Amino acid sequence: MNEPKKLRRSMTDRKLGGVCAGLAKFFNIDPTAARVGFAVLTVFTVFTGVILYLVLWMVIPSESYRDTL
Repeated sequence: MNEPKKLRRSMTDRKLGGVCAGLAKFFNIDPTAARVGFAVLTVFTVFTGVILYLVLWMVIPSESYRDTL
């Protein structure tokens, strides 16, 4: 039976907090594309991307070691 996807911050493919890698895994996109998206959002919306990233870092739980297997 298929288990539903869970949005989790990545522990293995993280550059800062694992938010972009977790979002990329959830939406089946390249993590680099998610990182570029946050960078573009930050530049064009006067640092709204940074605030969004920090909020997501606090709200999205980190994946456990068991989830990485």
